[in-house]
Amino acid sequence: MTEKLFLADSYLRETRARVVSAEARGIVLVATNFYAQGGGQPGDIGEMIAPDGSVIPIVNTIYDADRKTILHVPAAGAGLPSIGDEVVARVDWALRYARMRAHTALHLLTAVLPYPVTGGSIGDGEGRLDFDSGEAVLDKSDIEMRLNALIAANAATSTRWITDDELLANPALVKTLSVKPPMGTGRVRLVAIEGIDLQPCGGTHVARTGEIGAARVTQIEKKGKINRRVRIALG
Repeated sequence: MTEKLFLADSYLRETRARVVSAEARGIVLVATNFYAQGGGQPGDIGEMIAPDGSVIPIVNTIYDADRKTILHVPAAGAGLPSIGDEVVARVDWALRYARMRAHTALHLLTAVLPYPVTGGSIGDGEGRLDFDSGEAVLDKSDIEMRLNALIAANAATSTRWITDDELLANPALVKTLSVKPPMGTGRVRLVAIEGIDLQPCGGTHVARTGEIGAARVTQIEKKGKINRRVRIALG
């Protein structure tokens, strides 16, 4: 199992870690600050610095079939470190931070629109959520105004852990119908935005909502009789 350092510190730009295995399909470290693709958030890219100073470009980060081991996918033809090497793992910070801002903004969007979420995607400074909003009329200007008010509140974000049983006893915490919280390890991570939102999430987020910056609602699409897709973009 790869230790997921990004769960404790989303701002950890680089770390030193020992290589457990190294193949063209992916490099495994004992611990990593690279976010692995999941929950609508893309996997991190970046680079590894080997002991001899050589740079290994990392073009994606994914979970292996066991869902416990994280694979850092090297660029085609890149050299590989040796097992036991201590490498420096350095994320592409500009990309990671853009995704952190977008992910946190989407959490705020679920507070603005308190409907079941049926799908979503986090991009590089933009994103979208699909809502089963029923007969409600969704107004772009109104949503944008309320979303930016929550951003301007500069509320603090934090994380904590609860047990699987505690989550089962509080089903209202789960807002997403398409992505279920990872259970089975005995505990589930909650992301709280002070006074605004609380939900299970394994993604990376900014420390305060003010870091998101101005947001625009770029489009509202009809995806079904009761389903609406809301797209946002950050300045």
